[in-house]
Amino acid sequence: MRINKFLAEQGVASRRASDEIIAAGRVTINGNVAKAGDDVTGEDVVMLDGKTLSHKVKYEYYLLNKPKGYLCTVSDDKGRKTVMDLLPAGAGRVFPVGRLDYDTEGMLLLTNDGDLAYRLTAPQSEIAKTYLVRVEGTMTDIQLNRLRAGVEIDRGVVTKKCKITVTETNKKFTKLRVVLTEGKNREIRKMFEAVGKQVVFLKRLKIGELALTGLDRGAVRKLSQEEIYYLKNL
Repeated sequence: MRINKFLAEQGVASRRASDEIIAAGRVTINGNVAKAGDDVTGEDVVMLDGKTLSHKVKYEYYLLNKPKGYLCTVSDDKGRKTVMDLLPAGAGRVFPVGRLDYDTEGMLLLTNDGDLAYRLTAPQSEIAKTYLVRVEGTMTDIQLNRLRAGVEIDRGVVTKKCKITVTETNKKFTKLRVVLTEGKNREIRKMFEAVGKQVVFLKRLKIGELALTGLDRGAVRKLSQEEIYYLKNL
C-alpha cells in the first residue's frame, strides 16, 4: 500500500494532504524518512511525528451539516474553528472529503476511508453535487445560459457544462439550484462573478442522490450501511 493511502486510512489527512506531510519529513518507515511513492506492509513500523501508527483500521463515516464560519481542515495553525470541532466525542481520526469554503454551508462527509474519499473527489469520477445558491437581484437568460455552457473562472480555466434551475426570483434576490460534476476551488462563487453576480448564500444539498435532510445546522451523524454502500458504488 502506498504511504499516502496508508496515512489517509489512518485518518491523518487526505491523500493529497498526506503527500505534503510526507514531503515535510514528518513520516518515517522503519526509522527511515518516508518519500512520496513508498510502499508499506503490515510488517513495517510507520511513525508520524515520532508516534507509531497502527495497521489496524476501523473505517468511520460521518455526515455533517456544516455551518458558516468553520474551516474544512483537520487543524488550523491560527486557532480558527474547524469542522473537526463539531464531531462527537469518541469519533476516530477522520478527515473532510473535499472542501466547502469558510462561508459555505451544507453537506460534508468525513471519513478515514481513503479509497472512498479519493473516488468522491477525483475529477474523472464526475459525481454530481447539488447546491442552493442565492444572489442579489435578478438574472437574465443570457447570464444563465453562459453559466450552463461553462465560463472562464481563472486564466485558461473553463468550467464544465452544468445544470442550473431558478427556483425563486424577485427584484431583491434570485435563488437557484446548481448541479456540478466537478469541484474546483470556490468554483460556484467564481462562476457567478464571471457573469457579474455576487453569491450571498451557498449551501451544498446533495452528493449524488444522498441528500442533506433532517439534520440541523452544525449537527453530525454516522452514515448508515445503505448510504455507505451507495457512495461506494457511485
